[in-house]
Amino acid sequence: MAWPPGPRDWPVKFAAIPWVFAELVRKLAPFERLRLVVASSTVAAQARRVLGHAGAPLNDIEFLTIPISRNWLRDVGPVFGFDAAGRKTVLHFRFTAWGKYKAFRTDERVPAAAAAARGLPKVEPERHGRRIVLEGGAFDVNGAGDVLATEECLLDETAQPRNPGWTRSDYAAAFGEWLGAPHILWLGRGIAGDDDTHGHVDDVARFVSERTIVLARESDPHDPNYAPLEENRERLEGARLFDGSRPEIVALPMPQPIAFRGRRLPASYANFYIGNGVVLVPTFNDPADRVALGILADLFPRRRVIGIHAVDLALGLGAVHCLLHEEPAAP
Repeated sequence: MAWPPGPRDWPVKFAAIPWVFAELVRKLAPFERLRLVVASSTVAAQARRVLGHAGAPLNDIEFLTIPISRNWLRDVGPVFGFDAAGRKTVLHFRFTAWGKYKAFRTDERVPAAAAAARGLPKVEPERHGRRIVLEGGAFDVNGAGDVLATEECLLDETAQPRNPGWTRSDYAAAFGEWLGAPHILWLGRGIAGDDDTHGHVDDVARFVSERTIVLARESDPHDPNYAPLEENRERLEGARLFDGSRPEIVALPMPQPIAFRGRRLPASYANFYIGNGVVLVPTFNDPADRVALGILADLFPRRRVIGIHAVDLALGLGAVHCLLHEEPAAP
C-alpha cells in the first residue's frame, strides 16, 4: 500500500483521505504484514502521525521510502510471481498511466524500487520484443489457469491503448508465460464513471474461488451500467473455465449512482481486497451495502468481511482493491 503523497487524486476532499487509509491499515494489520510505500521522510512522518492517532499498530508496519506520485498501487506497484525453481520474483510490467496521462515516469519505476527494497530479482515481461503494458486492476486470476479481463481495457486501439496491435491470442500467450494462466474469460465493458482505467475488470467481476465468480449486476434498466453488465453476465453464463467446467456466477448488486460536480464516479462492491483473514469491501452509504456484505460473507466463511467507507475514495476514481497489492507467500 502507498500512503498518499498529496492531494493529486482527491483535489477537493483530500483532508478525509488519510483517515480512510488509516482505517485500511488498522483493519489489515492484525491479519498480515503490511509494507507501506512513502514518497519521502516528510510523508512518512505524516503517515506515522495519522496512523498513531487512529490506533494502528506502527510496530507491525514496514515503511519503504520510494518516490511515487499516484496512490493506486494495484496498478503502479509490482506484480509478484515465481520462477521455475519456485523463487519469488517481481514482474515489472510497464506502466503508462492507463494510456491516458503523460506524467508517469516516477510511478513507472516503482516496481524496480520495490524489488530492490525487498531483495527480490526483477523481470521485465516482454512479447514481440516489446515490454508488456499491464496494470494489476486489468486482470483477475483464480490460481487454476483462468484470467478475467475486459475487451474495453485490453483490446482498445483508440481511446487508451495498452499494447497496440495485440490480439486475444497475444494476451493468452502473455498471461500463460508470465502468470501461468493461459485461459482468458473475456468480458465486454467496465462500469460507468471508470474514465481513468477505461474498463478495469476489478470493478466488474472477481474470482472468489477457482470456479466461483462474483459479477456486478445493475437492476435499473435505465442506468448506463445495465446493458454492459447484462452482456457480461451472458458471456460468463456461456463460458468454460480452463478445466472445461462452467463457472458458478454470483450476482453482486450495484450501489446507487455517485456523482460529484455533475460527474459520475466509479462505485462497485466488486472492488474488494482479499486478505489472509479479512475481506475489505468498499461501501457507499447505500441500502445495498449490507446486501453486498452479506453475499461476500457467505462466500468467505473463514474471513471477516468488513466494509470500508469509500464515497470519498471514489472521487479519485478508485477504491479498496485499487489501493492494495498482495504479495503471495512462497509455494
